[in-house]
Amino acid sequence: MTPLARITPATVDVLRVLLEDGASVWGMLVIKRTGRPAGSVYPILERLEGAGWVSSSWEPETERSGPRRRLYELTHDGAEAARSAVARFEAAHQAPVRAVRVARIAGSVA
Repeated sequence: MTPLARITPATVDVLRVLLEDGASVWGMLVIKRTGRPAGSVYPILERLEGAGWVSSSWEPETERSGPRRRLYELTHDGAEAARSAVARFEAAHQAPVRAVRVARIAGSVA
């Protein structure tokens, strides 16, 4: 498995959906749950798969009409890396928000 060179907010959103579901997720469902456009989500899924974080497969033939769906699932190592990446991202982006809140509170007290 290869570490990701960068973790963007869109990547974190995709990782969260994959972590929340815990099973194979249809690409369009990732798009719906993240609110991100397909042109953003599918390249992220491709990058995650290329890095070994995600595996994908075509759904088995079904009676459902329409094209077959591509299903995505975190690998064992990918799930661990995803949890760590999301936690690091949240910690890094919540610290500035907390600092602003503290500054606002301090300013209103003064």
